[in-house]
Amino acid sequence: MITRSEIRDQAYGTLMGKWKQPVLATLITLICNCVIQGSRAFQDRPLAFGIYTGSAFLFALIVVGPLSYGYVNSLLRFHKGQEESVKEMFNIGFKEDYARAFIVQLLVGLFVFLWALLLIIPGIVKAYAYAMTPFIAEENPELSPMDCITKSKEMMNGHKLELFLLDFSFIGWLLLGFITCGIGLLWVMPYMNMARVKFYEQLKVEVANNPYNSTQG
Repeated sequence: MITRSEIRDQAYGTLMGKWKQPVLATLITLICNCVIQGSRAFQDRPLAFGIYTGSAFLFALIVVGPLSYGYVNSLLRFHKGQEESVKEMFNIGFKEDYARAFIVQLLVGLFVFLWALLLIIPGIVKAYAYAMTPFIAEENPELSPMDCITKSKEMMNGHKLELFLLDFSFIGWLLLGFITCGIGLLWVMPYMNMARVKFYEQLKVEVANNPYNSTQG
């Protein structure tokens, strides 16, 4: 596996001069997530809070899950040379196979939630174990959603800490994004997620060269 610095450099190199589409895709995704968080404004009005929370949950389930699936995989396609990431985000999440995107995100979210009920740490560990699931589902349409989750766990065996440290290396950029009232996140999030794409591509090579290691655990 190449170093975190090299992965970040590769991610930045892929995006350099081509930020427009990834930034627009990120903006749409962040707006949808803000809609979900809007229930806090109704905390002092129980009825309105309940209605909004229920609606936000359905919105997250029906729209944000497939949209997030489309978002990360649009960056995977962007990495491969397709530059229409906003169009691809909606195509992948809603047009090409909505049911697959919905089920993949639902199962991953459900499993992480159930593990998090035990303790926060197991939930985080499992979130990293399942992190490659959307990419695997995109590239392996013959696999069922459960098979994609299983394959992600196998691929991430022994690599969860590496991905965590890669994500953590963006902490300064994330803080800068929040300091700028979230505007900076429009560039930080595609940068960070493109780094995950590069991590996935490197991980595929490593697993192909040492498939025995990926099945242990």
